[in-house]
Amino acid sequence: MMQSIEIHIETLLRRHPELAPTAPAIRETIETILAAFRAGNTLFCCGNGGSAADADHICGEFLKGFLLRRELPAAEQKRFTERFGAEGSELAGKLQRGLRSVSLLSHPGFTSAFCNDVDPYLVYAQQLYALGRNGDVLLGISTGGGAVNVKYAEMAAKMMGIRTILLTGNRHGACEKYADIVIAVPDSETYRIQELHLPVYHTVCAAVEDAMFGGEER
Repeated sequence: MMQSIEIHIETLLRRHPELAPTAPAIRETIETILAAFRAGNTLFCCGNGGSAADADHICGEFLKGFLLRRELPAAEQKRFTERFGAEGSELAGKLQRGLRSVSLLSHPGFTSAFCNDVDPYLVYAQQLYALGRNGDVLLGISTGGGAVNVKYAEMAAKMMGIRTILLTGNRHGACEKYADIVIAVPDSETYRIQELHLPVYHTVCAAVEDAMFGGEER
């Protein structure tokens, strides 16, 4: 497993050598998320603006096949066929094994009500407090590192035994104080930070997927 992780990180650094200082944090992020998934726990993601889109993107890569097909095991496909016949066989042939990932951007009904009735800065913290469990992981994305709603989510995570990862830039905002792991890409301009976040989280997604399912593809 470690060899596979190192290959993914080395590939990233060949393409983006400026990210070399972040390699230890990326490695720890991969190991942390992988351990959570293997234990049946959940990854939660959040951010604002472009980082909100990135949070959705990350969850999308985990919920279905990213670089691998992730077909259902033969025994599971057989169960579908035995219960539902030809339709079950077709369904099982298209379903993919996913990894438990929740974007905290994905509940607009709740978000609009909570922002109006309580406090817009707490929309991520409230969802995490309701859905999260000890052993889960929170990945917060804040290019400036100071997003208040991400910070409050991290604080809630600390109270619940949820590991916290921050994907940020080099401005060292308040969110860093509450993160167990900080991936701080070497830029201070928002759009450039976002440009570096993409290959980082794609590497994390690919490495985790490879460790979970890659042996079946070789």
